[in-house]
Amino acid sequence: MTTQQIVDQALAWFDSGHFKTILASRVAIPSESQRNDRDDALRRYYNDVFIPAFKEMGFKTEVIANPVNAARPFLLASREEDSNLPTVMCYGHGDVVFGDDARWTEGLSPWTLVERDGNWYGRGTADNKGQHSVNLAALEQVYHARNGRLGFNCVWLCEMGEEVSSPGLAAVCEQLKARINADLFIASDGPRLSAERPTLFLGSRGCVNFRMTINARAKDYHSGNWGGLLSNPGTQLANAIASLVDGKGEIQIAALKPPALTPELKTILADITPARGENDPTTDPNWGEPGLSAAEKLFGWNTLEVLSFLTGNPAQPMNAIPGQATAVCQLRFVVGTGHEHVEQAIRAHLDAHGFSMVTVSEVRGTPATRFDPTDPLVNWTLEAMAETTGKKPALLPNLGGSLPNDVFAGILGLPTLWVPHSYPACGQHAPDEHLPIAIAREGLAIMTRLFWDLGERGSALLASHLAHRNGGAK
Repeated sequence: MTTQQIVDQALAWFDSGHFKTILASRVAIPSESQRNDRDDALRRYYNDVFIPAFKEMGFKTEVIANPVNAARPFLLASREEDSNLPTVMCYGHGDVVFGDDARWTEGLSPWTLVERDGNWYGRGTADNKGQHSVNLAALEQVYHARNGRLGFNCVWLCEMGEEVSSPGLAAVCEQLKARINADLFIASDGPRLSAERPTLFLGSRGCVNFRMTINARAKDYHSGNWGGLLSNPGTQLANAIASLVDGKGEIQIAALKPPALTPELKTILADITPARGENDPTTDPNWGEPGLSAAEKLFGWNTLEVLSFLTGNPAQPMNAIPGQATAVCQLRFVVGTGHEHVEQAIRAHLDAHGFSMVTVSEVRGTPATRFDPTDPLVNWTLEAMAETTGKKPALLPNLGGSLPNDVFAGILGLPTLWVPHSYPACGQHAPDEHLPIAIAREGLAIMTRLFWDLGERGSALLASHLAHRNGGAK
């Protein structure tokens, strides 16, 4: 069978309605990991979805206890065909965010797949049930086309806690590192650059959230009687934040900025234009780091955002000087940023600018990752995507958002290739979440091609990767 024949066969299967039926059954499981009363549904997704799909392809499956959250175990599925063949690692999460049933458009429901205007609506269609279902279907197409073989070894790690920050994922990957022993990581999550353009991203920006608080006094005081005599925590905190990031969104602390963009990154990002979708908000060209393009700001630079700010009682303001003020801020950052020292950098800056009354707390975050964009595996993926779709794919050095990619790239040490099957306006984490049918269909063609190609020449592809990594010729 040729590459084109297996792709055509996969698309014919998709067009028959089988994929829609499978996705509908998966969307119907209310696997909301942010609720404590959905444990049965989360277990059911393992028992009714993942485990049967893997067993059909001859995988061995094992539920792995979560050392951090016992209610959110992991699933390890593995298939070894030949110890001399490369091992490909994949990933998917079956949990979703709150269904938020009451806010969906009339006629739509988070737990019923509805087709409307070329889209499939339902919770998880974009994040992540639709995406891992595409990849599982592609793997099944290759397995059946090779008469019960993939042509490579394969291991999947599945979880039910991604939407609550993947508790235990790092610890479990440390525990399973020797058993996983993979050569390459391929998975799907997050959005494409746009609905029309297939996308490959190689990592994700890191993220550090922190809280800034001023507790000046135990209660509020009348502003007429005490104004001008008592410090106002709201005013002070607003100025403290302004010393970190100015009124145009430019970060004011050098330690929170990344290294300058390399010529290589500038070349890659010159081909990228974000926020061009019909439902995308209008961007502010003068916001953020000056001198950078929109793509460079989003994928090659750091941003400091104020997520919430509270002082006094916004719902019922009183003529009083508030006793407290608090804000939650977030630093999104790229590779090369010294994120381990964010708290110390902020503390030193605040003290130097007269804001020693500000407390910095609840600092938590994840590292940034970025696979080498010049690696032969990247070229192979882009070429396969272009040949399959007839479109020029977008290459992002990293996603603008965050994923637990540091676990796969850092702890497991894998080259990471992410091929997303959704788009920015998919309604992820919002009412009316949906997956365009055309993206799912195109995603199946791409993943079938990639998995088929790995079975044809996976060893040679990995040899090129190793030679490049070690500084040798292909």
